Parts: sequence; C-alpha cells; structure tokens
Amino acid sequence: MSHPHHHATSPELARLTLGFVPLLDAALLIVARERGCFADQGLDVSLSRENAWATLRDKVAAGLLDGAQMLAPMPLAMSLGLGRAPCDTLAPLLLSRNGNTVTLSTALSEASGATLGDAPVVSALALGNWLRSPGNGKRPRLAMVYPYSCQHYQLREWLTLGDIDPERHVELVALPPPRMVEALRSGEIDGFCAGEPWGTLARHCGAGRLVATGDQLWPGHPEKVLGVTRSWAEHYPATLAALLRALVAASEWLAASPANRRQARDWLALPPYLDRALDHLPTLPLSEAPVDQRFSQLRPEAGEMARVVDHLARQFDVPLRRGVVDACYSPVHFDAATHQGCA
Repeated sequence: MSHPHHHATSPELARLTLGFVPLLDAALLIVARERGCFADQGLDVSLSRENAWATLRDKVAAGLLDGAQMLAPMPLAMSLGLGRAPCDTLAPLLLSRNGNTVTLSTALSEASGATLGDAPVVSALALGNWLRSPGNGKRPRLAMVYPYSCQHYQLREWLTLGDIDPERHVELVALPPPRMVEALRSGEIDGFCAGEPWGTLARHCGAGRLVATGDQLWPGHPEKVLGVTRSWAEHYPATLAALLRALVAASEWLAASPANRRQARDWLALPPYLDRALDHLPTLPLSEAPVDQRFSQLRPEAGEMARVVDHLARQFDVPLRRGVVDACYSPVHFDAATHQGCA
C-alpha cells in the first residue's frame, strides 16, 4: 500500500523485486536487504534468484522484475535488441569489478601444463602449444555464461593470447554459472569462464584449476551492474534514487571491516541466495588475489565500457553509436541520488 501523502522524495514504490543470479557479485543486493539498507531508504525489496541470465533479462524487459543484477554488457545488448526485441535499459550503478576466473578441468590443466601464473599469456600459450601438438584431435569445449558478457570476451582474449582461434580450435558454449562445476566434473565441458564462487569451488572440489583471472585480463573492469529499463527509471525516479543510496551504503558497510565481510558471507550462504556454494570461503574475499573482486567505486562511466563496446561491435560487425553507450552507462542518476559533484 502506498501512502497518499508522499513528499516529493519518497519512493513511489514501497515494494519491489530485484533479480539476481547466484554469484558473489550479488553481494551488495543481498547485504542491502539483510543489513536493512533498503529498509532505511523506505524500500521493501524482495530478491528473486534466477539461474540463467536470459531468464533474468526477459523478466526485466517484461516488467516482472523491477530491476536486477546484470552482466555489464547486458543493458547495452538489451538496448540494441541483441538476442531479443530492443528494450532501452540503463546501468545506473556498478555492483562489482573483477571476479571472473578462467578454469580448466584438472585433466586438461595437467595434460597441457596450463596453470595460474603471473601473466595470463603463459597459461594460454601452454594450452595453445598442447592443442597444436600431434594427436590432440578433440577440440576442448569451453563454457561462458552468456554471449554478451565480460566472461565471453575475456575468454576469447585469453585464448587469443595463446594463438588459439576461438572459432576453430575450441568449441564455445553458454551455460548458467551454477551449472559450471557439475558440467566440468562430469566431463560435459573442459573449462569455463564464470564469476566467483564457481571457479574456486571447482578448484576446492578437485574438478578444476584456475588458469587466468578477469583481473589479469581486464584489471578493475566493471563486471556487474544494477540494470533497470529506461521506462522504469522514468516512472519511479525517487525509488531508483533510494535504491542507489541503499547500495552505496551496503558498499561502505562491506568495506568497513573483516567482521562485516564474514557477516556478508554468512548472509550469501543462506538457502535463498548461494547456499552451499560458499562453504569453501571463510569470508567474502575482497581485493584478495588471485581474483581481486571489488564492491566499491560504484559510479558508472561510459568510457570504462570501451572494451565491451569493441567486442560487441566486432561480434555484430556494426559500429555502435556513441550516444547509445553514453545513455546506457550515464552517471546522471547516480550523481543525482548521491549528490556527487554538488557543493
């Protein structure tokens, strides 16, 4: 029930539902709910776990979700109508940076000698040289989470470092992140690029080895964003501002102490969120090697998306209009909500 006597800055929606995929970088959404940051802003937020990115995308476009954790390229892909009808979508806040791993099956890592080193070129060349040696007929099948994702583009860049042609020398498939470890263990795939905790979980249970990280390939790059449709943002500007302030508060709380990161890990490990997938992590690792995942510096900037834009343009052989990119990743809502740049 909305109150009839809202003052101008009260959220237009008292209740809303945000989607997430079970990954460590849903952390700010989960912290903001469990810690009461959303409630402090007058919002009653439900979190809806979606196991595949395509489902989440469709639900946001259809208005079944008010917004969601999204892969950084997804608002742009949605706005351009890649993979479905066009739907103008915005990324008014960054939820995370880094957090991906390239993980190979233990068997492939051992056979090829590809292991995590100081530079990703070393493991890529180890795999490439092994693939080029006589008698290795079968193309490895490598999974990424979604065609329009940093995971897909980072995996391609890593392969290219080893002179491996992503089109000819390997088979690339898309799989939802929660399926990666089981698919690796069962031999359905030979490796994957996905966000945490799935890479370290594969390592923990003996199914895989980390051979490169997103932080090595694209240091500090925006990984997940809050995504809302443009029409939702225009209908509910005060609700959006309250959401952004709550997520900034969650980020500041998370950064404040190791005890908070332990608490956050316990919240993420609750059954509605990531459940048993976090049993191998003692705390929510922030800025720790090798993954160096960060939940800070939340202000979006179109310039930071240049690598994603290059990949999308190559994927579709179309030049992307600067205006579309600027609109998707504009900091205007963030700045208004947090009064950045005001005296």
